[in-house]
Amino acid sequence: MGLMDGKVTLVTGSGRGIGRAVAMDLAAAGAKVVVNDFGSGLHGETTDQTPADEVVAEIKAAGGEAVANQGSVAEAADAARMVQDAVESFGRIDAVVNVAGILRDAYFHKMTDEEWKAVVDVHLNGTYNVSRAAMDHFRPQKLGAFVHFTSTSGLVGNAGQANYAAAKMGIVGLSRVIAMEGARANVRSNCISPFAWTRMIEAIPVTSDEMADAFDKFRRNASAEHIAPVATYLCTDAAKDVTGNIFGVRGNEIYLMSQPRPIRTLHKGDGWTPEDLAATLEPALRHDLYGLEGSGEYYAWDPI
Repeated sequence: MGLMDGKVTLVTGSGRGIGRAVAMDLAAAGAKVVVNDFGSGLHGETTDQTPADEVVAEIKAAGGEAVANQGSVAEAADAARMVQDAVESFGRIDAVVNVAGILRDAYFHKMTDEEWKAVVDVHLNGTYNVSRAAMDHFRPQKLGAFVHFTSTSGLVGNAGQANYAAAKMGIVGLSRVIAMEGARANVRSNCISPFAWTRMIEAIPVTSDEMADAFDKFRRNASAEHIAPVATYLCTDAAKDVTGNIFGVRGNEIYLMSQPRPIRTLHKGDGWTPEDLAATLEPALRHDLYGLEGSGEYYAWDPI
């Protein structure tokens, strides 16, 4: 008996990388899986590849049940079709894992409207589209689990990824509210912030020997297969009391990530003027103000 026996799941962007690993792991745990992948390239460009069909074939070869869907999460009608494929193929839907993503990296002062919109449409709007379609089934059946993928590019920040960071932070807020509103209907929502060697990481330019060495360690020690069991667990009934949280996964490490809460306060009984603040704010809060380290500086690349 697997922890997902009898459950039906939809995994977006599951033709490659983390999505594929999650779909395979869910199937191994007993889930019936809708494998969604638009078949696009890293930057969202159209290709003639059909990775969803390939993953379905792998799942079936291992004795599991799966169907393929080639829709785009950025299109609401396609997202609704993904959910309907689960219901028509397997009779219900119990969990959604939103992995689908693209990159259009550029420094903010050089970013085009198209680069901004393309990334937000896939990551943030795509997560909304699929989750909104699934919620119409989760609430009536009083059961459902969402697992959304955020990133340290949003939680911490990365230069050259304003579009990606904004979308990934938006997903955190979306997940939190879904969890709060869904609680009465037994609908859970959590985020995973993955550290794994994927084609997105591989696309980052290597600018030094030190960075090349760090990336080599990253490639060897933090794989998509490390991420998948956490996503599967969050879809199971064993995680029924876990909702509204963010988990970092890096190799064999699992982090419970912090969420914004006040850490220091300043009070002045008769109110503040700009001059008061100029004399007080920075000196008082200096040791608690956040620096500008990106995720690459904040986290060691070696996940051991």
